Amino acid sequence: MKNKSILILLIVLSILSACNSNKNEIKDSPLYKGKELTIGIIGKPPAIREENIVFRKMELKGLSEKNLASKFNSVFIMKEHLSEAAKASYASIYRNSGIPFFFIESKKSYVPFVLEDADYEDFSDSKSGYYASGYYQSGEEGRHWEFGLYNDKVNKVNILDAYSRIFKTIETVDNGK
Repeated sequence: MKNKSILILLIVLSILSACNSNKNEIKDSPLYKGKELTIGIIGKPPAIREENIVFRKMELKGLSEKNLASKFNSVFIMKEHLSEAAKASYASIYRNSGIPFFFIESKKSYVPFVLEDADYEDFSDSKSGYYASGYYQSGEEGRHWEFGLYNDKVNKVNILDAYSRIFKTIETVDNGK
């Protein structure tokens, strides 16, 4: 009888734990396992799961240096620097540097960054719920990406997943050059 009670208790606990799984977190998010990437970062580097990513701190004024593509696979601009990064003087850099730029936690997409006659604050916040926007231009052709969070829920697991997808995108662009 005691063994039956323990077995029933284990079954009930298993069912309850399965029903209680967090539906606001992505499950089995794949890690980026591609080549090592060097990413220029304006702001505080994010926490990530990958070990093959190197963040190199830089200032916004460093964007005007020649040959960014020889130093970095990409540049991340973090939330606290977005308004300044959208100034007209940087727009041509985003369009001509030959590497993708990612605007982390921008609620205004990539558009205010690539237009010279636009002001970041003049753009209304997007209701899309994207966590990051990316932009890359090669020649006359530009590409952009938007990275959302699973179920639009901001939590550590979903943010880590978004970064892994961004790294995969960077590698894809890098391989296409």
